[in-house]
Amino acid sequence: MSHLDHFRDIVAKFTNAVESNDGKALAALFTADGVYSDGFYGEFVGQDAIAAMLRDHFWGNAEGFRWEMSNLLSDGENGFATYLFSYKSTMPEAEGKQVIFDGIAHFSFESGLIKRYEEIFNTGMALAQLDFDPKRIKKHLLKKAEQLGGA
Repeated sequence: MSHLDHFRDIVAKFTNAVESNDGKALAALFTADGVYSDGFYGEFVGQDAIAAMLRDHFWGNAEGFRWEMSNLLSDGENGFATYLFSYKSTMPEAEGKQVIFDGIAHFSFESGLIKRYEEIFNTGMALAQLDFDPKRIKKHLLKKAEQLGGA
């Protein structure tokens, strides 16, 4: 199997696990000490934490996930994809709000499993669609800027 074919297989299993709230399947794609670095919720280390993240954070705050990854590239050690991600909020302050955004995903591999997943997307766009207070959005974005060494 080529690097790209393996990456396509991993991505299909990854997005299916998220869309179907299958934390065990998602976690099984990662090394024992693998890291899922989420743009909203931060870093989750280890398979148990990754499974719990999907259950408690993703599906604890939303439903109806759709995750379409495209433009896949991989050399076997790293994989990159662009994506379109959407969901419907179940948070009390944003119940029923539909959110959609695009982003870029980076997967690092070790022995065929995901060692680290990280992403880049415009979190402010997502928060605006949830109709959060502008001060809350500003606070969030300033924190993101500070993490990058700014603000």
